[in-house]
Amino acid sequence: MVTPKGTRPLTYASAGVDIDAQDRALAEVKKLARSTFTPGVLTEIGSFGGMFTLAPDDPAGTVLVASADGVGTKLRVAQMAGIHDTIGQDLVNHCVNDILVQGARPLFFLDYLATGRLDPAVAVQVVAGLARACKANGCALLGGETAEMPGFYQSGDYDVAGFIVGAVRRDRALPRGGVAAGDALVGLPSTGLHTNGYSLAREVFFELLSLTVDSHVPDLGRTVAEELLAIHRSYLPEVLPLVDSGHVKAAAHITGGGIPDNLPRVLPAGVGAEIFPDSWEEPAVFRLIRVVGNVPEPEMRRTFNLGVGMILVVGAAQLDAVLTALAPTRPGRIIGHCAGGAGVRYLGDRHV
Repeated sequence: MVTPKGTRPLTYASAGVDIDAQDRALAEVKKLARSTFTPGVLTEIGSFGGMFTLAPDDPAGTVLVASADGVGTKLRVAQMAGIHDTIGQDLVNHCVNDILVQGARPLFFLDYLATGRLDPAVAVQVVAGLARACKANGCALLGGETAEMPGFYQSGDYDVAGFIVGAVRRDRALPRGGVAAGDALVGLPSTGLHTNGYSLAREVFFELLSLTVDSHVPDLGRTVAEELLAIHRSYLPEVLPLVDSGHVKAAAHITGGGIPDNLPRVLPAGVGAEIFPDSWEEPAVFRLIRVVGNVPEPEMRRTFNLGVGMILVVGAAQLDAVLTALAPTRPGRIIGHCAGGAGVRYLGDRHV
């Protein structure tokens, strides 16, 4: 194991990201947004994607599902490494997953690229990644905006955000009714950090360990850049057929907030979750961050996906079919079950 400079416990807040403050702001934002709602709106602010029906009186009518997101300070790693095409793939895949958990198939995508001074070569690389991921996910890159803002962004800095729209029939949208205690929680593996927790991860790699993006890390078997720029996985190919077949009751994309904050978003009142942390293999990068940063386990669980990028809620009658369908690609694992109550409870500790 690589040796850290210090052992003071790190938290996401100490690295500059306060999830609780974001939650407090969201509570106020919800009030403002709700005042604008029209009859077509089907979801509250805070869902993975916003749902708008084109036919309010048709229970099987078309519903548009839209989402907007970014890739956080993963951008800083890309800029340090001079690798800009993977960021576009991250952005599209993240947005695809956010509407997938509501049952939607992506239709089109738009991007917003802001920079101090436009570097055409960098811009082309970013858009190449967007196009590659849009093509893989079957959605059109419909357009976007590029903004030059000298004096606002430092030289070499840029930010990128994505906006996606998909569609689903209203009677096939997730979450569906019937989620109950005893339903299985099937975890799908992540490809690493995906697009969350980078402020804390960067402090571990670049401050505590004094590494560069080109440093080879024996514990990981690759360089810092290769690890931290691993592309956020799209779950569309594996999950959408299961949604269309009715085998999935609900799904959660495990992003910022980890399992504790994201899974409850798709569970009904009176239903919580029990998670077995030793039921899946945790990628080495998370073990390194935990040990080097002396990060408390509750903080790890609420900051990172810890190796589970999506969770499917599946009834007992459909469980074998779901696990069989997932087996040829990246097998799903039963990581827990729904239970009475509220929130997420971890049964036992991970042995590291």
